[in-house]
Amino acid sequence: MTQYTLHTSWLFDPKVKQVRQNVSITVDSATGLITRVFERDDERQPFSDIIKEGDIDLRGSLYCLDWLTHTRMFSCILTSECLIASLTLSLILIQTHSERGALQQKRDESMTERTVRGVNHCRTALLAGYTTYRDLGSEGMQECDANLRDAIARGLTPGPRLFVATKVISSTGSYECRTENSGGGHCLPAGADAVDGVEQCRQAVRRRVAAGADIIKFFADYRRRIMRSPPEQQHPYIPSVLHPPKEPNPDYMVFSQEEMNTIVSEAAMARCPVSAHCCTREGASAAIEAGVNTLEHAYYLTDEMLKRMAEKAIILVPTLSIAEKLHSHRFDDILRQVKRAHELGVRIACGGDTGTFPHGENVRELELMIKAGIPIADVLESCTVGGWEACGGDLCGRQFGWFEEDLQADIIALDEDPMHSPNALRSVNFVMKDAKVWKSGGEQCGMV
Repeated sequence: MTQYTLHTSWLFDPKVKQVRQNVSITVDSATGLITRVFERDDERQPFSDIIKEGDIDLRGSLYCLDWLTHTRMFSCILTSECLIASLTLSLILIQTHSERGALQQKRDESMTERTVRGVNHCRTALLAGYTTYRDLGSEGMQECDANLRDAIARGLTPGPRLFVATKVISSTGSYECRTENSGGGHCLPAGADAVDGVEQCRQAVRRRVAAGADIIKFFADYRRRIMRSPPEQQHPYIPSVLHPPKEPNPDYMVFSQEEMNTIVSEAAMARCPVSAHCCTREGASAAIEAGVNTLEHAYYLTDEMLKRMAEKAIILVPTLSIAEKLHSHRFDDILRQVKRAHELGVRIACGGDTGTFPHGENVRELELMIKAGIPIADVLESCTVGGWEACGGDLCGRQFGWFEEDLQADIIALDEDPMHSPNALRSVNFVMKDAKVWKSGGEQCGMV
């Protein structure tokens, strides 16, 4: 028998942003899909008449939902991105976010070691309740993110279903670790598909699609002039320049408007969503006009830009967890901007740039969105339905993140009610992905 039923007392339904009582969900382990969702009347029909052999009883003190995340899968925590639908995490990069940390990882860790780290990160994420990861860049690992995605899909190793970007697209010399003796080239694995001009941008999108990318990721801006004020050296002889400027290595635009337009239009031909890294106002404005699907980071948005995003249905993934670390001096302003985006009707998805902080701690992104003043129900919806949309929505080829017939059977259960307990999202008791149970009673199962 491949079909069985999960019985709940409290189920958060992200489509209506409310908790529903006494809902049962029948799933099929052969297809990985939900086959039926129905409400019980436990007063009229005794539960003993409903439950069958092989069913799972999640009634009582467990609170059930579906969640997702933005992450970096191959990043280890040298300094140490993610999204929730049964939770969908929106950003798993296998990278780090300091120049020194990324340089050390690419210099000192083999591709095999980084792949093993990625496998471990995926196991950790799944047990933390994240059934989907959006990984926005392989960080020098070529197409290993697509290979790991396929290995998980084939059942060779446990982990979230992955939506990957393979190499990010950037311009020459912009998104790379630089060293002072590289002669203008790269002595470390290249992190980007570096291109210049409209035709090269078009070709890069075609290369990424051919390489297996689910999402096209490009950098609208970055610290392209980093050697102007050299970062800390690897050996502690002289840690940095004696008198650095107030802002040593600011972000600058790396693509023109025409180049961004080409990336978006070419991706649309292949029915691929486009994600843009934006850390300047100019970069975000150009990406918005180009019509990207998601804006990552984007810490300097104006009301006019937010209204334009709402008009064009562009999703904001604010990655507050890394902003909390890197932009602590203006973090309150960033929280206010996210709240303002919500007020102006901008679609927000929950993604924390996991990898720059530990995998398994992805829930920090939700906590910070709540701290920004976004209602808890909206936060949960942003990492479930919003997570699916950030992965491409209908472009995904499947549906997940809420509870309906023929959707992926992803369900997690918490020990406490997230509507009333601030720590509830950290107490994941039960995890199901594609109708297979990976955690029950707080303990992993089905893993070796």
